[in-house]
Amino acid sequence: MQIQDLPYSDPGVPDTRSGPRFLWWLGRNQLGGQCRALLWGLLHFLSVCGLPFCVGLAVQAVVERSGARLVQTGGLLLLCGAGIALGDTMLHRAAVTNWITAAARVQQLLARRTAMLGSALTRRVAAGEVVAVSTGDVEKIGWFVEAVSRFSAAALTVVAVCVGLFVYQPALGVVVAVGVPMLALAVLPLLPRATRRADVQRQKAGRATELASDTVAGLRVLRGIGGEELFLDRYRRASQEVRTAAVRSARMWSLIAGIQVLLPGLLMIAVVWRGVHLAQEGRIAVGELVTVYSAVMLLTYPLRHFEEIAMAYSFSRPSAQRAARVLSLDRATDAAGSRDGHLPDGDLYDPLTGLLVPSGLLTAVVCGDPDAAGVLAERLGGHPAEKSTSVFLGDVPLDELPLDAARTVVLVQDKDPVLLSGSLRALLDVPSSGEVGAEEALAAAQCGDVLDALTQGAPEAGDPLDARITERGRSLSGGQRQRLALARSLITDPQVLVLDEPTSAVDSHTEARIAEGIRKLRTGRTTVMFTSSPLLLDRADRVVLVHEGEVAAVGLHRKLVHDDPRYREVVTRETEDEDDGHGAGAGSEDNATARNAAMAEDVLAGLEEIEETA
Repeated sequence: MQIQDLPYSDPGVPDTRSGPRFLWWLGRNQLGGQCRALLWGLLHFLSVCGLPFCVGLAVQAVVERSGARLVQTGGLLLLCGAGIALGDTMLHRAAVTNWITAAARVQQLLARRTAMLGSALTRRVAAGEVVAVSTGDVEKIGWFVEAVSRFSAAALTVVAVCVGLFVYQPALGVVVAVGVPMLALAVLPLLPRATRRADVQRQKAGRATELASDTVAGLRVLRGIGGEELFLDRYRRASQEVRTAAVRSARMWSLIAGIQVLLPGLLMIAVVWRGVHLAQEGRIAVGELVTVYSAVMLLTYPLRHFEEIAMAYSFSRPSAQRAARVLSLDRATDAAGSRDGHLPDGDLYDPLTGLLVPSGLLTAVVCGDPDAAGVLAERLGGHPAEKSTSVFLGDVPLDELPLDAARTVVLVQDKDPVLLSGSLRALLDVPSSGEVGAEEALAAAQCGDVLDALTQGAPEAGDPLDARITERGRSLSGGQRQRLALARSLITDPQVLVLDEPTSAVDSHTEARIAEGIRKLRTGRTTVMFTSSPLLLDRADRVVLVHEGEVAAVGLHRKLVHDDPRYREVVTRETEDEDDGHGAGAGSEDNATARNAAMAEDVLAGLEEIEETA
C-alpha cells in the first residue's frame, strides 16, 4: 500500500480484544511495507557499522605500508557511504509510508464505526474521547507501527556486528557480545514505571482538555452567573497537575536516555582497557583495536532504537486500547437487516409501551421523564442504541429493515440536534422526497428572523441561503438553532417524522406558529411529537400519555387535561395538592395554557437578561 492508494477499499476487520492485539493486527496488515522498511534499514545500519571495519583496514594498511589495500579500503568506504545515503533515504520514505498508512487505516475504521453507530456512539463513549482517538492517538499508533521495522533492522544489525566482532577478534568480540545485550536490556526494569507515569500524564491532560472544552462551550452562561473566575481557578489547578505529571514523566524518560548514554560509554572504556592490554601483549594489531573500538562506538546508533521502540510502545499501547474500545462497539441491531429494502407503510406501533401512532395523523406523546421520552423516540426509529423490542410499521419490524431503508421511512430528530458549519443551503441539502422545498420548511419552522440574522452577519451573501453558519451554529441562539434543525427535518419529508421536544427553546408565540406550520406541512403524513407544551398538544390529532413505561391515557388535549390528573400534572406542572386547592379552575385548559405561557415568558426574560449580562 502506497500513500497515493489511500483510502483503503477495505480497511479490514480489526482485532479489538486488547490494545496489543490491535497493534499486532495493524502490523500484520502492513507486512509488505514493514519488510521494505526492514530491508532498507538493514542496508543503512550495516553500512554505518561497516565503517569501523573500513577504518581498521585503512589503519592496518598504513601500518603495513600497503597502497593496494589502502585503495581497496577507500573503495569500501565509498560503498558504505553510498549504502548509508541510499538506505537512510529509502528507510525514511518507507517508515513515513508505514506511519501514514497505519494512521489512515485507523481513521478509516473509526469513521466507518462512527457512521454505523450514529448517535449511539456518544452515548457509550465521550465525544472528546472519540476526537482524541482520531487525532492524537492515531499518530501514536502510527509511530509504533513504523518504529517496529526500524527497531527490527537495528536489532539484526546489533546481532550481526556482535557476531562479526567475535569472529574478527574473539578476545575483544566476547566482551562486546556479552556487554551489548546487557545494554539493550538494562532499561527494561524502568519501562513499567515510565509507562505508568506517561499514562497518568495523559489522563490528567485529558481531564484538563475536557474542563477547557466545557468552559468554552458554557462561556456565555458562566458570564451570566459570574462563574468565570471559579472555572479559571479549576483549569489552573488542572493544568498545574498536568505540568507536574509531565515533569515526573520526563524525569523517568531522561533517566532512561541517560542510561542509554552511560552504559555504552562504560562498555567502550572496558573494550579500550582490554584492547590496550592485548595490544601490549602483541595478541592484536593496532588496526584491529581501532576496528573494535569504532564498532562499539557506532553501535550506540542502532541501540537508540531500543529506547525509541520502548517509548513508542508505552505511548501507543493506551492509545491502541482506546481505539480498540471504540472500534469494538457494535450496533444493538444489524445495520444490514434481514429483509429487503422495500419501504413498509401503515401505523407505527411500539409493543413495549403499547404506543400506537395512526398513519397520516399528528400524534403528541407526553412523558413525565424526558430521558424516557428520548429513549422511546430513538426506539421508534427502528435501530435503537440498546437492544430492545422492535417497533412495527404496519406488520414489518423496523429493526429487520436495512438501516438506510429504516432511516428513509422514519426520521428521528432528538432534543439536541447538531448544525454543521457551512452555508445554510448546504445545511438544507439533505436526502428528501422533493415534495417540500426549503422556503416551505423554513416558513413552517418560523425561521424568518434567523434568515435576517444570517444576512446581517454576512452582508456579502446576496441570498440568505448562501450565508454561512459557524461551527455548531454557535453564532445563533438556542431557539434559532432548534428552528433551523426543524426546517432541515421537514425538508426530508419522511413517511414518519419523530420530533423530540422540537420547540423547547422558543417563546410561546413562536411555538404556536410552529405548531400550526408543522400541522399544515405534514398533512396526510405521520408525525410524532414528544412534548409537554399545551400549545403543541392542543393542535395534535391525538395525544398519548406514557406513564412509567406504558400508555396510560389516549385522547385529545382538552379532555385529558380535564379528566386525567397525571396528564394535568405533567402538562401544567401542578402537584396533586395544588390540584385539590384549585379545584375545577385548575383543570381549565385556558388557565393551564396561560400559566404555561407565563412561565415560558419568565424563562425567556431571564435568558435575555443573561444574554445582556454576557
